[in-house]
Amino acid sequence: MTFLQMLIDAASVGGLYALTAIGIGLIFGVIGLVNFAYGEYIMVGAYVLLLSAGLYWPFAICAVLIFVVLFALASDFLVFRQVRRAPPETLMIVSFGLSFMIQHVWVVMFGSLTRTVNFLPAINHSVEIGGLRIAGVSLLQIAATVLLTTVLALFINYTRIGYQMRAVSENPRMARLVGVNSNRVIAVAFAISAVLAVTVTVLFVAQTGSMTPFFGVSLTMIGFVATVIGGMGSLPGCALGGFLVGTVTTILQMVLP
Repeated sequence: MTFLQMLIDAASVGGLYALTAIGIGLIFGVIGLVNFAYGEYIMVGAYVLLLSAGLYWPFAICAVLIFVVLFALASDFLVFRQVRRAPPETLMIVSFGLSFMIQHVWVVMFGSLTRTVNFLPAINHSVEIGGLRIAGVSLLQIAATVLLTTVLALFINYTRIGYQMRAVSENPRMARLVGVNSNRVIAVAFAISAVLAVTVTVLFVAQTGSMTPFFGVSLTMIGFVATVIGGMGSLPGCALGGFLVGTVTTILQMVLP
């Protein structure tokens, strides 16, 4: 029974890591950018949720979604598009710089202390199934990961824009020559990654109820590790890598003093 409880906890933690890894892996797969500013999409979403927590929760989530998607598109248009043809090392350094800048802008705006918000407390209530206690948010994390990974895989493999994403990923120059609007394709990839970031934001804030301007960094690092483990170009691999990191983390927390 303890083992089953551990697996459920691991799957719950791994779900957040998997969604983060997929968001990082999607951008890397399309333009070869390891976006170390990705965690800041999650972080700024958390602060928008803090500011809109007084609203009815669907409106608060919609506000977060709109802001984070626009924020991700702006980061692509204002920053990454300007250095798109630069070497991968330059792109990585630029993403580090953007991450650092966003963090400290948020420190100036909101301070560096932990802020708390009581968002969707009802989903933190546990249900007992066969002797196992499972929090509602844990079920949502697992379900959201499976659902979004499946939908994203179908989108990339069976839609026109998905074909174009794969074309830009394989050969950007040839894709442009055959009429693919690479800027539009990349913008769609950033928008999708922002939707994944918003999902992580909502689930993370609902579970922990706290945030700082720096919490996105740890999620980015864990997501990057999961992406490397699962394969930088494979979205299902990124998801499996996230679940693996979550499982290892949970096991170590249980067995180590």
